[in-house]
Amino acid sequence: MSSATVNVRYMVNDVDDAIAWYTQYLGFEQLSNHAPAFADVRRGALRLLLSGPTSSAGRPMPDGERPVPGGWNRIHLIVEDLAADVARLRAAGLSFRNEIVTGPGGSQILLVDPSGNLVELFQPTQGR
Repeated sequence: MSSATVNVRYMVNDVDDAIAWYTQYLGFEQLSNHAPAFADVRRGALRLLLSGPTSSAGRPMPDGERPVPGGWNRIHLIVEDLAADVARLRAAGLSFRNEIVTGPGGSQILLVDPSGNLVELFQPTQGR
């Protein structure tokens, strides 16, 4: 099974807020909007499915537990200038979970979307 598109589903509290946030701040383009249940946005080969509480993905599991936003899983976006992107996003009032962390492969920071989902912004070490 092969596809040029990678699909990731995020549970969100408000589909319209999520569309605005991902398109305005991270350069995604809107593909569809079926708010309040569902929408999808795309950036390159990543298609992000934004599922609200009324979507079929938001239905309770057999044990009664409901899918909710947040957690530690995240999409990972490569950026060219992490410091500049962080400054731009902070100036726009966006929230981060941590400060920039640097390791042998590069530098990263965790951006928090309006529903509490994480987006990792990552700048690889030069030459990688």
